[in-house]
Amino acid sequence: MKRHTLFLIALISVFMVSCTTNRMGDQSKIYGNAWELEYVTGPRIAFQGLFPEEKPVITFNKSMNTATGTTSCNGYNAAYKMNGKMISFEDPAITTMRYCGDGEIIFLKTMKEITNYRMTTDGRLELLMNDIVMMRFKKSFSR
Repeated sequence: MKRHTLFLIALISVFMVSCTTNRMGDQSKIYGNAWELEYVTGPRIAFQGLFPEEKPVITFNKSMNTATGTTSCNGYNAAYKMNGKMISFEDPAITTMRYCGDGEIIFLKTMKEITNYRMTTDGRLELLMNDIVMMRFKKSFSR
């Protein structure tokens, strides 16, 4: 009986360590990359119509807890809070003032609705509102 109990405790410990490692591994993957938007939920306008020339980009700065990038034409920065898989953004500050159409408005509004994130098996970054994918990003190699 004692062996079974020790085995069960060891098995649970290994499981808990592996879950913690996966969660922290996912978190570290968002840093050091620029992420280009490839999907946003909600608008009735086609994605290509919202962002005909350039796609929004986000980059996370771990030491300053800020996200920076472009909305497709204007630069922005926003403080964020991250705890495990939970993430939230403060109001993004626009750093330039060009008119960008509906795409910028939708992108910035959607950022404020984000509550969680996850990394997909194919290396995409998904920003979610609870369990609903609101935005999906791919690594941007051109930046």
